[in-house]
Amino acid sequence: MRRPVARKLSVLAVSAAVVSVGAAAPPGAERTAVEKAPVAVGYGGAVSSVDADASAAGIEVLRKGGNAVDAAVATAAALGVTEPYSAGIGGGGYFVYYDAKSRTVQTIDGRETAPLTADSGLFLENGTAIPFAEAVSSGLSVGTPGTPATWQKALDKWGSRGLGALLKPAERLARDGFTVDDTFRAQTASNETRFRYFPDTAKLFLPNGALPVVGSTFKNPDLARTYAELARKGVGTLYRGDLAEDIVDTVNHPPVDPGSGWKARPGDLSAKDLATYRTKSQAPTRTSYEGLGVYSMAPSSSGGTTVGEALNILENTDLSKASDVQYLHRYIEASRIAFADRGRWVGDPAFEDVPTKELLSQRYADSRECLIKDAAVLTSPVAPGDPRNPADCDASGTAAPTTYEGDSTTHLTVADKWGNVVSYTLTIEQTGGSGITVPGRGFILNNELTDFSFTPASPAVHDPNLPGPGKRPRSSMSPTIVLDQHDKPVVALGSPGGATIITTVLQTLTGFLDRGLPLVDAIAAPRASQRNQTTTELEPGLWNSPLRAQLEAIGHGFRQNPEIGAATGVQRLPNGKWLAAAEKVRRGGGSAMVVHPAP
Repeated sequence: MRRPVARKLSVLAVSAAVVSVGAAAPPGAERTAVEKAPVAVGYGGAVSSVDADASAAGIEVLRKGGNAVDAAVATAAALGVTEPYSAGIGGGGYFVYYDAKSRTVQTIDGRETAPLTADSGLFLENGTAIPFAEAVSSGLSVGTPGTPATWQKALDKWGSRGLGALLKPAERLARDGFTVDDTFRAQTASNETRFRYFPDTAKLFLPNGALPVVGSTFKNPDLARTYAELARKGVGTLYRGDLAEDIVDTVNHPPVDPGSGWKARPGDLSAKDLATYRTKSQAPTRTSYEGLGVYSMAPSSSGGTTVGEALNILENTDLSKASDVQYLHRYIEASRIAFADRGRWVGDPAFEDVPTKELLSQRYADSRECLIKDAAVLTSPVAPGDPRNPADCDASGTAAPTTYEGDSTTHLTVADKWGNVVSYTLTIEQTGGSGITVPGRGFILNNELTDFSFTPASPAVHDPNLPGPGKRPRSSMSPTIVLDQHDKPVVALGSPGGATIITTVLQTLTGFLDRGLPLVDAIAAPRASQRNQTTTELEPGLWNSPLRAQLEAIGHGFRQNPEIGAATGVQRLPNGKWLAAAEKVRRGGGSAMVVHPAP
C-alpha cells in the first residue's frame, strides 16, 4: 500500500524567491523575445525544455491543435538548432509516450547503431584500446543516426501532423537565427580546439574564426535547407538518399584541416547501415513504487532498469520521515548497488541475455537492499548480484569498475490538452559530439559508439557492452512517466548528463514523491551522483553543506562536480491543468511554458 506523499519542505530544497510563470510565446518569437521561466502553470498543454525557443516551438504546435507527439517533434527539431552540441538529426534517443485514451505507456528505441562491420575490437589497435580522445573526434565513433527515424515513427504511430509542418518552426529558427547566450558560447569555447580540426565545423560555429559573441544572432542556413529537404522528401533521404550519401562520405573520409595536425580516424559506415536502420517499438520498463507505476526505457537503455532497481531497493525505507542525512545515505547506497548490476547485466538485448524482469523484481531488490547499513558505507566497486538466483546480502561476486560515459544530451517533456504525455531524451553523446559537421548540411555527427566499452571493464567479468555489428551501445537515458492507481499521469521527467542521468532522475523522483518538494524545487535541489565508484559526486550546494561532514562521518567519500544534469518535467494538476518545470540555474536555466497560463 502506498505511503502518503509528504508535502513538507526539506532543507535540501533550493529556496525559491519569486517563481515566475512562463507564458506562451508568439509564433516565430526569437530568443530575445521569449522570457525563460523555470515553472509555468495553465491549460491547453505544456512544454519544458532547456531552451526558450525550443519550448516556444512546441507551444506553437499545441496552440494550433497539435498533440503532445507533434509538439515533442517540433521541440526536438528546434533543439537541433539552438542546442546543436547536445542533440540533432546526427544523433539518437529514446521516446516514451503516454496515450490518454488507452491509459498505456509505449516507447521507441531510436538509439544509434554500430556499423554492420563492427566487432568487439572496434576500438582496439594491436590488441590495445586506442586513446579515448582519438576515438571521440573521429569517424570511428559515429553510429547510424536514429533521431529522424524516431520522429517519423512517433508521428506515424501517434501524431496528428506531418513532419514537414512540424519542422517549420525549427527551419525558421535556423534561417533567421537565435540569440547567443553564455551557455552556447561556453560550450563552443570548450570545443574550440577540436572544432578547428574540421573546416566545416569551424566555419559554422566559429564565425569569422572567433567564438560567437554573447548577444549576437547565430544563423545556420545549411541546417535550414536540410530541414526543408527533410520536409519535402521525408526522412528517407537521410537513410537512402542524397543526405545518406553525404553522411557516409563524411564518416569514412572525415574532412580535416590539413594544417591542424589532427589525424581523424575514418569510420566504416556504409549505405547499407543507413538503409537498414530501424527504430524499435517496445514495452517500457515498469516499477511499482509506493503504489505508483514508474515507466521508463527498457534496454538498450539501462535507465529504466537501474532507476527501477534503485527505487525497489528504497521501497522499504520511508524516505518521507528520514532525516536529510539518512535520505542521502540511502539514496547513494541504492544507486551504488544498482550501478553494480547495470554494469554486469545490461546491454543491447539483441546481443545480450538481459534479465530485465529479474532486475526489476522486488525479491531481487530486497536481496540487495540488505547490503545497506545505516552507519557504514559499501566499498566500491560493489560486486553485482545474480538477479536470476537472488541470495540475500550476497557480495561474493567479482566487482568491475563503471566505464566512462559522455555527459551531454538534452531532454524535453510535453503534455497536451487531451492528457497525452511525452518524455523524450535525445543526444549526440558528449557536448559537441564527434565534432564533425556534415559539409553543407549544418549538423554535427554523434560520437555515440564511444558509449561502448573499449575493452571489458574487468577481464574476470562478462561485459555486455562491447561493440558488435549493428549493436546499440548501452545508454543511461531515463525518460520517465509516473502513473497513479488509475493509470493517469502524476509526473513525467528526464535529464541529460551521461551516467548521471540515472541518479538525477532517481533523486528528482524521490525528492518530489517522498520528500514533498514541488517539482521545480525537486529539479533545482543540489545533486549527488554515485555510480559504483570510490567517491560520490556532489554539486556545490551539497559540497558546501553541513550534510557533507555528517555523511563523511559515516564513511562516504566525495568529489565535487559543478553541475549534474539539466532536468525538465511536467506534472498533471486537477481539472485539466498542467505544471511545467525546468532548471532554475543549470545550463543557464530551462524554459517551462503552457498554452494558456493560469494562477
